Amino acid sequence: MAIAARLPPISDGELQKPTSRIHPFDTSNYGKLQLNNGLALTPQMGWNSWNFFACNINETVIKETADALVSSGLADLGYNYVNIDDCWSSLTRNTKGELVPDPKTFPSGIKDLADYVHNKGLKLGIYSDAGVFTCQVRPGSLYHENADADIFASWGVDYLKYDNCYNLGIKPEKRYPPMREALNSSGRTIFYSLCEWGVDNPALWASKVGNSWRTTDDISDSWVSMTTIADLNDKWASYAGPGGWNDPDMLEVGNGGMSYVEYRAHFSIWALMKAPLLIGCDVRNMTSETLEILSNEEVISVNQDPLGVQGRKVSVEGKDGCSQVWAGPLSKNRLVVALWNRCSEAVTITSKLETLGLDATATFSVRNLWKHETLAENVSGTLGAQVDVHDCKMYILSPTCSHAIS
Repeated sequence: MAIAARLPPISDGELQKPTSRIHPFDTSNYGKLQLNNGLALTPQMGWNSWNFFACNINETVIKETADALVSSGLADLGYNYVNIDDCWSSLTRNTKGELVPDPKTFPSGIKDLADYVHNKGLKLGIYSDAGVFTCQVRPGSLYHENADADIFASWGVDYLKYDNCYNLGIKPEKRYPPMREALNSSGRTIFYSLCEWGVDNPALWASKVGNSWRTTDDISDSWVSMTTIADLNDKWASYAGPGGWNDPDMLEVGNGGMSYVEYRAHFSIWALMKAPLLIGCDVRNMTSETLEILSNEEVISVNQDPLGVQGRKVSVEGKDGCSQVWAGPLSKNRLVVALWNRCSEAVTITSKLETLGLDATATFSVRNLWKHETLAENVSGTLGAQVDVHDCKMYILSPTCSHAIS
């Protein structure tokens, strides 16, 4: 295949927002995010302890994970948040009413741990709950928002995941804003991740409250869970953008419940959906295949694209709609396209470029993001390929003439 000519560089000020011609993508809410704390201009990247370790965490695991993110090269690719999930704290507050790290598992304290992580060039995240207890029945932050935000800031915390258990039946629209105010008043800029499980459709209101919001229940390490959650998150595509992102939960890549191609599809679709890329496996003991998936710079660049428009499901065909095309606009007038086979047999998936909002008379270069190859430079009309069972082929289409995406 001929190698596509390089497009001329385009400055940040010249990035093109999609217009009405890119009809599959509703951007009516683009640019209306109002939290404006300067964070989350692209989706957050990092690691979270829950999917692999659950409550079996301690300061050694967190330090070794920070070491592994650096030594593996993942930190250099943008995975910079090291997030402690539930079970880090003691079962009760101290006599001053303050949260206290569990003395058995975090004897050196969170401040010491934050210093260690910061010295690695990384950021530390912590967990609490917009209820009276966390999901594992540790002290929650409901009615303690100011004190807890202040102590998080004093420890040097950079990120808060804020869960939804034991919430006394109070609407999340009332429980989550007080922690926003407390974090903003703490004197430290802290990423605010709402984990409301999509119960009250947070995409409709959370852009004024947090930097990301869970749109679904918890993911599990299975094909059925992952695909179900992708579909649930898809419906909220138009509500994400720089400053605030739809969160379909953390990555399961490398945890053993899916095949290599299923994990590759998982990572591809999460990147295309502009989901947070939070690794959920034990990065200290990754296989080479897991590292290959997580370190694909071309796929990561889709997730971190500065245009910040969430890609979505564009078409479904075949039995039970298992032959799917997902796509989304990128900066520099490009388009990312994923041909996703959710069927039980290999299928050929095709899409008319016009269906993707592209000029039917234009030509495009096609870059395969998993093979790291430019396949053709003058594709027009349709894009198609045979895709193996549960696999996903991912491409970037770049116009070879200036009017291709208008």
